[in-house]
Amino acid sequence: MIRYSLRCDNGHQFESWFQSSSAYDSQVRRKLVNCPACDSTKVEKAIMAPRIVGKKGRGRAPEPVEAPASAPAAPTEGAASGEASATPLLMAQERELRAKLKELRDHIVKTADNVGESFPNEARKMHYGDIEHRPIYGEASPAEAKALIDEGIEVAPLPVLPEDRN
Repeated sequence: MIRYSLRCDNGHQFESWFQSSSAYDSQVRRKLVNCPACDSTKVEKAIMAPRIVGKKGRGRAPEPVEAPASAPAAPTEGAASGEASATPLLMAQERELRAKLKELRDHIVKTADNVGESFPNEARKMHYGDIEHRPIYGEASPAEAKALIDEGIEVAPLPVLPEDRN
């Protein structure tokens, strides 16, 4: 895993982890990396000094030192500096995302019919005009979902949150 210090075209600085440098390059090309402050996908690596631990300081590695940006980064409320500034923002965004996913799932469960294991058959019947269209959800194996998509039938999984698995 590689941690990069990044900067968007609006001057906001943030950090993100990537599997490898090629994974970073691929995600940036596909516009999958975006600024948490302004959602810009025009992102570049900021200059960042590597962590180097000498013989005398083996117990603790110094924090990376970032070069000053041409535009100031947006401060995070209640944060001192460095990594601490990114953590509360990311945690707040994660909580907001989870709340929105839960709201979406609750809306689907409330407004759609649960057709259980007959979901693939019901979806096909609606797609081919055998029955009237209505919002439904249910269960389908990955192979059944792929077959539906291959037939041109739009399906998507219901959002699952970590607390649903406990």
